[in-house]
Amino acid sequence: MHKNRIGAYLFSFPSFFLTMALGIYPVVWALRYMFFDYQGFGTPKFIGLENFARVGRDAEFWHSVLNTFIYAGGKLIITLPLSLILAVILNRKLRGRHAFRAIFFLPTIFSASVMSIVFYIVFNSYNGIINQYLMKLNIVSAPVDWLGAVHAMTTIVIIAVWGAVGNYMLLFIAGLQNIPEDVYEAASLDGVNPVQRMWYITIPMLGPVLQMIIMLAITTSLKGYESIMVLTEGGPFGKTEVMYLYLYKLFFPLTTSGTSVQNIGYGSAVGFTTAVIVGIVTWLYFWMSKKLNNVY
Repeated sequence: MHKNRIGAYLFSFPSFFLTMALGIYPVVWALRYMFFDYQGFGTPKFIGLENFARVGRDAEFWHSVLNTFIYAGGKLIITLPLSLILAVILNRKLRGRHAFRAIFFLPTIFSASVMSIVFYIVFNSYNGIINQYLMKLNIVSAPVDWLGAVHAMTTIVIIAVWGAVGNYMLLFIAGLQNIPEDVYEAASLDGVNPVQRMWYITIPMLGPVLQMIIMLAITTSLKGYESIMVLTEGGPFGKTEVMYLYLYKLFFPLTTSGTSVQNIGYGSAVGFTTAVIVGIVTWLYFWMSKKLNNVY
């Protein structure tokens, strides 16, 4: 028994060490500098709550918060229904359904950076594939600036949907396979049409899985920034600047962002504020889910 306990400790030590080194320590390190004026060199200067006061006055940060909610809302509104519809279709006994599942899931295994570079070529204003086809079909008469001020947010939402839909589709399929087939057979005998079947049977019986998927979708959407960083770096004119990209630039200034100096003290305060915002949204979702559970 004693040897088994020692073995368990030895096996769990690598996970414990990595969690402490890569998860806990960076958070504690950042929390420490929230109250300091520190650019990564020299002696940190204690300034109390001044960094948080600056966060309150920082219009650029709050604009990035607004952009984050627009980006996350657009992604969720499209991704979740589309994933569910695809899951319902590909959960049926269709020829080639496993191949189609693999095709839809494929984007989730690509690196966000690689995927974004490919889409940068596709949506390029001057020689991108999308513009070439649209002009060949006479849908547009001149190239559309897909990453310009007017269309940039829509373009990055489309790319985000493409990258996420396969992942949520598989989770929905796992949930659908737990619904007894007898329920659908009884509904068919009662003359239930496909829309009623989806609304009154499939969605309610997916309840627990649906709650989990929505929670994952909300948190990942609020934290997403990699594709945006590669495609637009938050531009043009801050139209696609989201919270985590703004935070990233404070710790690791981008070459074209106009800022070349780290701001670790202020970045830590922004990071804490960002975490609080994501935490509040997640808590609100849990609170609403609990209320809905009590109703139904």
